[in-house]
Amino acid sequence: MPEARDVVIIGGGHNGLVTAFYLAKAGFKPLVLERRSQPGGAAITDEFHPGFRCSTLAHAAGPIRPDIIRDMQLQRHGLKLITPDVGVAALSPDGRALILHNDARKSAEEISKFSAKDASRYPQFQQSLAKMGKVIGEVLAMPPPNIDDPSKGDLWGMLQTGRAVRKLGKKDMYRLLRWGPMAVADLAAEYFETELLRATIAARGIFGTFFGPWSAGTNLVLLIRAAGDSHPAGSAHFAAGGMGSVTEAMASAAKAAGAEIRSNVEVIEVRVKDGVAISVVLSTGEEIGTKAVVSNADPKRTLLKLVDPTHLSPDFVQKLQHYRMPGTVAKVNLALSALPNFTALQSTDNGNALSGRIHIGHEIDYLERAFDESKYGNFSRQPYLEIAIPSVSDPSLAPDGQHVMSIYMQYAPYKLKASDWESQRSALGETVVKTVTQYAPNLPELILSHQIITPQDLEETYGMTGGHIFHGELALDQFFTMRPLLDWGRYRTPIQNLYLCGSGTHPGAGLTGGSGANAAREVLKHLRR
Repeated sequence: MPEARDVVIIGGGHNGLVTAFYLAKAGFKPLVLERRSQPGGAAITDEFHPGFRCSTLAHAAGPIRPDIIRDMQLQRHGLKLITPDVGVAALSPDGRALILHNDARKSAEEISKFSAKDASRYPQFQQSLAKMGKVIGEVLAMPPPNIDDPSKGDLWGMLQTGRAVRKLGKKDMYRLLRWGPMAVADLAAEYFETELLRATIAARGIFGTFFGPWSAGTNLVLLIRAAGDSHPAGSAHFAAGGMGSVTEAMASAAKAAGAEIRSNVEVIEVRVKDGVAISVVLSTGEEIGTKAVVSNADPKRTLLKLVDPTHLSPDFVQKLQHYRMPGTVAKVNLALSALPNFTALQSTDNGNALSGRIHIGHEIDYLERAFDESKYGNFSRQPYLEIAIPSVSDPSLAPDGQHVMSIYMQYAPYKLKASDWESQRSALGETVVKTVTQYAPNLPELILSHQIITPQDLEETYGMTGGHIFHGELALDQFFTMRPLLDWGRYRTPIQNLYLCGSGTHPGAGLTGGSGANAAREVLKHLRR
């Protein structure tokens, strides 16, 4: 007889752990099955060089939704979040730096060194983002409604959202309706004249996407992120011990609530009978029966690999095959013998300026040219980079006086036109180091070791189909009721008792836990029936 469980959750990424917690808290006994040696998904910390530990993939929180932190009592389970005063230091090749703080007044003072007009408009822009972000946050925290046959709960949620939109006032309500479909470059240019400021804000709308700043709809991504953090260029939200400490705390909270987590267990099939998911099959041949299967894997991996597509309609399969998830991000982690000397920060408190995120991509056209190369199957030779040196705020990550540098590189397409990623791995690392060296000339002599993670690695090692870090493009036609597909935006699938809880579902915007919390509500409705 196969083992039987109330709920089986495939994948121990942060959304899977959040779902497990809420199901366990409701009195069920979920079993989380994690393919790798530790749960965490994209939020993990590894030692990649003796004595040097780094957030292997994600190096900053989403930020995590405050209600999830509160419900899971993550601080009691060891989580310590670090939010430096400096949100981002944007570097220019002319030797100047724009340092944006969490305090809007301090940011305005820094911006005034470039433009008095921009300094006066920045707090106003942030205020509008905060008001709209609050409304969008309410939308992100609720399951998408059933458009064809809305329930009373759906109608009430839509009514509440409508009221919140009206409370914005005529000016901001108009802005909300207008800004969503815009290119983020157009919005930044409307408000600001400083090119470095424009590019830093625009980068927030394209991070992790296969879009350039002039692509229509990229402002939606900026608005989604403003729901969790109203700072126009974003803040820096790190975790002591690296991002792995976030998922360690989540795993601890889930187990304390009654969930079980097994590592080194690979699910190779969701077994379906008469259109109903009845069990999961492991690589060992073991079968575990269950009332519900919840997959933290991306939609394509779940429904086109773990499920035999013959259980799905041809129309659904065709639509899912065209669900867009082209990876465009690579990651480079460096072990350094000392803190790099950034030319643009010589006149500042270097350590404080480097405590947040570091942005390289000084103008809109630079970002667009980086995107252009990826459109034609090449990785950018002058890439847009987001850098963190977490050991500045958390010395435990490296030996005394030494540091780790975590670099997101964009744009690196999943499919290369004339080569493959294994042969281009070293070239990718060299390109990233060369780009940073333009701003920190002594960087090469400080490098002790490096870790290079390509889009192919993101798929093969970390299970992200196409190498897409958000399990699917954040776009107008793949958002809310249409994420991942129209009519299937409520965490359910065409297979009865099979659900999705990963970032390929609404809201799906980074390490917030929103998808996992929303999915848990829908699964609970089924289990209670």
